[in-house]
Amino acid sequence: MHSLTRASLSGHMAMALFAALVAGSHSLGGLVANEVAPIALMFARFALGAVVVGVLAALGPGLSGADFRGPWRYLLTGGVFAFYFVLMFEALKTANPVSTSAVFTLTPVMTAGFGWLILRQVTGLRVALALAVGAAGALWVVFRGDPAAALRFQIGRGEVIYFIGCIAHALYIPLLRALNRGENGLTFTFGVLVGGTLVLGVAGAGEIAATDWSALKPVVWVTLGYLVIASTAISFYLLSFASMRLTSAKVMAYSYLTPSWVILWELGLGHGTPPVAVLGGVILTLGAVALLLRED
Repeated sequence: MHSLTRASLSGHMAMALFAALVAGSHSLGGLVANEVAPIALMFARFALGAVVVGVLAALGPGLSGADFRGPWRYLLTGGVFAFYFVLMFEALKTANPVSTSAVFTLTPVMTAGFGWLILRQVTGLRVALALAVGAAGALWVVFRGDPAAALRFQIGRGEVIYFIGCIAHALYIPLLRALNRGENGLTFTFGVLVGGTLVLGVAGAGEIAATDWSALKPVVWVTLGYLVIASTAISFYLLSFASMRLTSAKVMAYSYLTPSWVILWELGLGHGTPPVAVLGGVILTLGAVALLLRED
């Protein structure tokens, strides 16, 4: 086995943490999907996230006018990622989390395709094997090790909406690397959040103005707080950080760990324990990550 470089190892560690944080947004998001318009919630998320990351960037590496040359880059990347999140919460109105998790397992393969189209990144046989093993393990976890549950899977309006969103998610990863002009992770993340805020503000002006923010339930504010700090400020930075150190396919392959992390989140929220058979899927996803830890 070839030894990992320090840069690639840090990228892998960033994505492992990213998967855990994203899982939390799935579990909490399902609780508030019908409480507020998705585009209004995402506007608040991106805007508050931009404030948090902007302060961190200003206090850390600093912000300069040179970092924001070509502002269209931030509008594009922010708009694409905002589009994904809006469709994710829209899908959760009608689709159950099991179905959306199953659709999400298609994302790494689509990311590999966009990685080739945009960056000419070639997915080797070992990484392709890791993607296949990871997909199988993730689906095993999603359907709780029950073949009958997989056979009952139905594609409805919510699943179609989420699939379109997953295409945007897959496109976002190689775009990060293609459009970065040497900006550090915090600075670029700040630009993405500002770009997404502007796009959402224009596209969802009506829904945002119509939302009675003072009447929202406490669970919405708790979820929004988590989305802003953990699932936006921190995870966006981790994604930007890792995308500069790993290929697009390897970055998104970590999404296969998300269903396993969701199980832990559900346990923490008191939503019951999964059957023992699920462990087989968890082992497969961990095996896929082990394959990815080897350098090409």
